[in-house]
Amino acid sequence: MNGLMLVARREITTQLRTKGFAIGLIITALLVAAVSFAPKVMGGPDSYTLGTVNSQQLPLQAAAPDAKFEWRGFPDEAAAKRAVLDGDVDAVLVDGTRVLTDGEIDSQLGVLLQSVNREVRLGAAGVSIPPLKMESVGADTRYEAARAGIAVVLVLVLFMLLMGQVMMVAMGVVEEKGSRIVEILLSTLRPWQLLGGKIIGLGVVGLINLVTILFVGFVSASASGVASDFPPGIPGVLAGVLVWFILGYAFFATLAAALASLVSRQEEVSTVMTPLTMVIMLTYLVAFYATDDPTGTLATVVSYVPPFSSMVMPVRMAATEVPLWQAGVSMAAMALAVLAVLGFGAKIYQRAVLRTGARLKLGDVLRAG
Repeated sequence: MNGLMLVARREITTQLRTKGFAIGLIITALLVAAVSFAPKVMGGPDSYTLGTVNSQQLPLQAAAPDAKFEWRGFPDEAAAKRAVLDGDVDAVLVDGTRVLTDGEIDSQLGVLLQSVNREVRLGAAGVSIPPLKMESVGADTRYEAARAGIAVVLVLVLFMLLMGQVMMVAMGVVEEKGSRIVEILLSTLRPWQLLGGKIIGLGVVGLINLVTILFVGFVSASASGVASDFPPGIPGVLAGVLVWFILGYAFFATLAAALASLVSRQEEVSTVMTPLTMVIMLTYLVAFYATDDPTGTLATVVSYVPPFSSMVMPVRMAATEVPLWQAGVSMAAMALAVLAVLGFGAKIYQRAVLRTGARLKLGDVLRAG
């Protein structure tokens, strides 16, 4: 373990000391913060369409001069409910005592309605009055758009980080093999120590990037007010994303190191990595499809199948409510797949990494044992 951690420490310090890593991390953090504040900066004034049934319009404009309000009257509560469910209005004031919404009401609009209604009725009656009663006339769909947006962002982040870190592992293996540094390293280290240390070290670097993106994104969203539209349980979803990244990275990085050990030149890396790259791309495409239909048969089934589950399951967890047992089963299956790949990849790496020259065939390496 000392040898493995020594290699991991070398990979981490080498990457962290480069100017490119520091500059890239800062730029990434600034971009994430900018995206979080973009809806607030570019969204313009808030606009609401409201309805009334047997109620007077409330003077909301005076309380919120920067917002825009449009009022519509409805003959009865049934017509008002249809308008709410169809999305024609954001809320309907009924009998001056109740507010109909589709899901949870927008926090800013809810505060405005309560405060203005209280001021108007106090001014008219001079007595204490009860607050408006909020009633949802449909399923709680307020978070659907937010969940879909979070899922899309997560799948893009996971894809870019996994692809980037996996290629770094492959390039590092070929660089050491082509320069014959690997021969010096293996004179004091075992192959599994060198392979494991490289995967762990570069994985930590990727994890630093991911933690930075998630942390800056969450803090910026909270500061800009965007986080008020987030569904409950987002911290748990983000924690789960870290675990899924580790599992997905371990799976793909091990295979990348094994495939890269078959060649000795940097220009051959893209060719030997093509099958693995296609699998990662296919995983990304399935996960992206799952953002639109997280409860569909394809997304549900594939979220249990490694390595697709490494992207699809965290996307499902962000886009919809997923029972804990489903996430646990999927995670256990992915962990078993990672263990199997570690054994397979270590065997290929050990047999091929010291054989320089022409590109090796995977079948020949397997038969060589």
